[in-house]
Amino acid sequence: MSYTGGDITEITYSHPTVGNGTIYAKSAEDSTIDRGGYIKNDDQNSVSGDGQNIDVMNRKRWRVELGPIAWDITDRDELDKLQQIQNSPLPADWTIAHITGTIWGGKGSPVGDLNATTNNPQIAVILAGGGTLDKIN
Repeated sequence: MSYTGGDITEITYSHPTVGNGTIYAKSAEDSTIDRGGYIKNDDQNSVSGDGQNIDVMNRKRWRVELGPIAWDITDRDELDKLQQIQNSPLPADWTIAHITGTIWGGKGSPVGDLNATTNNPQIAVILAGGGTLDKIN
């Protein structure tokens, strides 16, 4: 058995007012995937006086911190599309495809600052949403 890592090959979105599109992550960059759901607090003092564990569980959103994505400044203008989605109160449907063929999907939007660079045209993107990021393939 082996473990295979690698590139995020494409990210798609479908938004009710902005429309549909595809963005591409830069090759050989790391991305971080947090599928969301529940998290248990890590507190050494979460124990009763007689030594019983006290579990504290909280729901959290899914989050994908992408390696930088490519930015076509003149034609596709991914920065503009991402900003439009972020400005909307409506979430988009997202899919994130990995080089292994695994695809995750969730409903959410870009969060935080959308910073783009012009010399090496890239955008730093974080996507997040409610519920969980589910494996769909």
